[in-house]
Amino acid sequence: MRAAAGDVVGILCLVSVAAELDFEYHHAGKLEAYLKRVHAAYPSLTYLHSIGRSVEGRDLWVLVLGRFPTQHKIGIPEFKYVANMHGDETVGREILLHLIDFLVTSYRQDPVITRLLNNTRIHIMPTMNPDGFEATKVPDCFYTQGRYNKNGEDLNRNFPDAFERNNASIQPETQAVMNWIKNETFVLSANLHGGALVASYTFDNGNSATGTLEGYSRSPDDDVFIHLAKTYSFNHASMYKGTGCDSRQTFPDGITNGYSWYQLEGGMQDYNYVWGQCFEITLELSCCKYPPADQLEKFWRDNKAALIEYIKQVHLGIKGQVTDKNGNPIPNAIVEAQGRPHVCPYRTNEQGEYFLLLLPGTYVINATVPGFKSILKTVEIRDNTGNFSALKHDFIFPEVPIRSSAASCPKTPLYQELQWASAAVKPTLHAILGLMAVLLLIFQ
Repeated sequence: MRAAAGDVVGILCLVSVAAELDFEYHHAGKLEAYLKRVHAAYPSLTYLHSIGRSVEGRDLWVLVLGRFPTQHKIGIPEFKYVANMHGDETVGREILLHLIDFLVTSYRQDPVITRLLNNTRIHIMPTMNPDGFEATKVPDCFYTQGRYNKNGEDLNRNFPDAFERNNASIQPETQAVMNWIKNETFVLSANLHGGALVASYTFDNGNSATGTLEGYSRSPDDDVFIHLAKTYSFNHASMYKGTGCDSRQTFPDGITNGYSWYQLEGGMQDYNYVWGQCFEITLELSCCKYPPADQLEKFWRDNKAALIEYIKQVHLGIKGQVTDKNGNPIPNAIVEAQGRPHVCPYRTNEQGEYFLLLLPGTYVINATVPGFKSILKTVEIRDNTGNFSALKHDFIFPEVPIRSSAASCPKTPLYQELQWASAAVKPTLHAILGLMAVLLLIFQ
């Protein structure tokens, strides 16, 4: 009888939360109230916290969903969605609220969503720029000052850049996200924008070391990024058609390399990839930046399947732990696939965990601990996204290394050095002057 009563209570909570979320724009007070109601109705499935405050003091709310919402669990990858970093680009803000509603009401009702939440820790930030959203008094399809934060800064030009020095002053919203990325083991992410209809992927900036002479800035994981972008576009109602928003601009398969579209300095997706060990793409979801509220339901329907299928990709590739012979985790070990070097090497977290997103195929995985011989392992990776678990392989070092903390990767234009190296075969005046400057610094 108690079990039956509990089921009734659960169903009532499920209905009451769902009934309260309409297809309308939720300003700061309503958004916060909704997130708190969801957490109150599903306390064991969700965790609500603020990662910081905006310039005007508004909370930057994040709702975490999963079987273990309050903390990271070994083997369970971390995923995030971030919306509304441009305050006047509003569709993402609202469809993330409906994604939350769909996830919590489908848990233990839908077997796919249940397995997804049991094997993934999902972080959802509906708005990174609440001040900009509140400042947008008159909705506009093209441009308003609400794009920027209260200090007039574009948050998607505000992150450290791997190709050129970004002189913009780091904003409170940006710093909060940087701290958040540092404190979690994010594996996959997407940030939601408006003003176009396309999935854009790393790199947004570049130089000759990443192929920009051909009009494309290629990362070492370009094949994975193309797959991620296509996963979203082909599960979207129309993005895959590639027609864009007018005849002047088309995107084959509904995707684009960020640099090929337009060069961008200080972007969030490049920062995630270089310094956060997190693959992030940018999703442009609406031709109109701030469309009428009566169109929101259609936007949710158009994006629903794509949002879910994209989260599943966090289970691509391989994962595991690096430990010593006694089973003690080794943090800061470098674990990478041969032929895919990252300018900031991907390292294990405090639990000795690594996660590498890789497409199906044969790879040699290299685990390195300073002072010890590297361990190489050839692995055959299959598509395990449907099983909600990447291939698992642990590396065990026979000797016990002395625990040491690795120096953090500097927030400097790291690809400049690679550019000089790639130009060494065919010297240019720029490269020669750069090399001379370096030699003067060394020998002065």
